[in-house]
Amino acid sequence: MTPIISTASRMGNVEEYYFSLKLKQIAQMRAEGKNVLNLGIGSPDLPPSEATVDALIASAKRQDTHAYQSYQGIPELRRAFADWYWEYFGVRLNPDTEILPLIGSKEGIMHISMSYLEAGDEVLVPNPGYPTYRSVSLLTGATVRDYDLVEEKNWQADLDALAKQDLSKVKIMWVNYPNMPTGAQVDPAYFKELVAFAKAHKILLVNDNPYTFILNENPMSLLNVPGAMEVALELNSLSKAHNMAGWRVGMLAGAAEYLEPVVRFKSNMDSGMFKPIQEAAVQALQNPPSWYTELNDVYRARRKEVFALLDLLECSYDPHQVGMFVWAKIPNYYPDGYTLSDAILEATNVFITPGGIFGTQGNGYIRVSLCSDAKVFQEAHTLIAKYKALQPFQIAS
Repeated sequence: MTPIISTASRMGNVEEYYFSLKLKQIAQMRAEGKNVLNLGIGSPDLPPSEATVDALIASAKRQDTHAYQSYQGIPELRRAFADWYWEYFGVRLNPDTEILPLIGSKEGIMHISMSYLEAGDEVLVPNPGYPTYRSVSLLTGATVRDYDLVEEKNWQADLDALAKQDLSKVKIMWVNYPNMPTGAQVDPAYFKELVAFAKAHKILLVNDNPYTFILNENPMSLLNVPGAMEVALELNSLSKAHNMAGWRVGMLAGAAEYLEPVVRFKSNMDSGMFKPIQEAAVQALQNPPSWYTELNDVYRARRKEVFALLDLLECSYDPHQVGMFVWAKIPNYYPDGYTLSDAILEATNVFITPGGIFGTQGNGYIRVSLCSDAKVFQEAHTLIAKYKALQPFQIAS
């Protein structure tokens, strides 16, 4: 059928999300009877804390929790986020004016972009980086300017090189530490450099910070830097460290003056979260430190299995990287990560993410998610080892 109307011009440079397409392919392969092991997507397979689930059930059973909710979230949730930021990051936030609960932090990327960007504006987007930074920027009509991250600089921007460019049209710079996809940690000195850079060039920094509790001994917030509230916002989420990805609970923190336009946009796009989810999120934010320790024990054991799998593939990696993925450099006899990923999927029904989906700087890498049971990684290892024994993967570059 030929549609009777055309799509908006803003859709011209925006493609369907890679994982959306890949999940369709995997579903088709499974429909054909193939047992595909999906090691690509970072969707936590473990449950939230029992207390969190109990809070959801208890709240949902009440008669007074099913109405529309405030666009700014219930006060209890804002206070819980504020207490959480103070306990773990040493950042004091006013729960009434400096915290905005979100229906997931991914939606927050859209809310921020639509509140501040339009045609003629420019956005600094990390390469490699989360693809949504780029696609949402394009949807606003803004121009994307990549800034390269390289392994030799610990996946941090060369701010001196950027400062020599014309940045007069840049309004937002997306940063993401602990970094996804590379797993790079960040040090306070670099955060201070980012804040100084943003002040010098009048650029709004937005740090996307959902991975800070996963295999990371030093949780940090950009807002902990003196003066950061003048130039920065920070997104956070309960998806990863609290195993609540499908619950869609996120938050935006920053100065009231920056949050107010986002509230105006958000209030026209969605409503408040289901109240039982908000009340359960309050409980999740009160999980004791032992919750994070026990969760990381699981991820640490899984990461050991992933390292063994990557050793089999003759990839190299930083054993000290953090987050719920492992980022690895492919052997030089592969032209790129897509080639390796496709070869493994076709030969063994094991899916591993090619690094190139995160930008050209990721072409020589692959990424493995830790969101599968250790037995799944062991099974993948066995399948790949069997195939490799019969027919090495080596492809001429």
